[in-house]
Amino acid sequence: MKLYHSTSSPNSRRVRILLAEKGLALSLIPVDLGKGEQHGDAYRAINPRRVVPTLVLDDGTAIGEVPVISRYIDDVYPSPSLFGTTPKEQALVSMWDRRIEQEGFASVMEAIRNKAAGLIGRAIAGPHDYEQIPALIERGAQRVKNLFWDLNAHLTQSTYVAGDDFSVADITLLVTVDFAAKAIDLPIPEELGALRRWYDAVSGRPSAAA
Repeated sequence: MKLYHSTSSPNSRRVRILLAEKGLALSLIPVDLGKGEQHGDAYRAINPRRVVPTLVLDDGTAIGEVPVISRYIDDVYPSPSLFGTTPKEQALVSMWDRRIEQEGFASVMEAIRNKAAGLIGRAIAGPHDYEQIPALIERGAQRVKNLFWDLNAHLTQSTYVAGDDFSVADITLLVTVDFAAKAIDLPIPEELGALRRWYDAVSGRPSAAA
């Protein structure tokens, strides 16, 4: 298998962390987003949506979308599982992962893509062009703040996002927190002690450097 990725892509980092947690060393093929390689014919033949990452299987099948790539890798290499091992665990992990992606990760992306001068006319990643909407910058940031407060309350009762075990939901939140701090200058507020405790523990894992 090969993973087409970018070191500057938070979505790519989510998959690299998962691979590191499983001790897997896939062939990593860099895609230079700054130079627009994702829009070139060669990469468009692999992923017509022109986004990273893309997992290409040995038979040439291309799989896009981070949750799907992560689920596939977890199914093929089930130990250690990052999606839970019982139906209940799997449901909780998927629930929290979806919430964090929708309310946090996507909100950071919404804010930065509607703000960055280099993304004028490209407010939404993918094959189609969309104009920026400045009003979405503030809304995106507010959604991230709300998620931080909600998760702080939740993490006063839970070691990790979905329970006692590290999961893909923790990966999504870790990348979201780092993405928010870097892209829209929105770090974890000092007063959110439970969320900061969680972050210190998770960001200290070797996989966080992937």
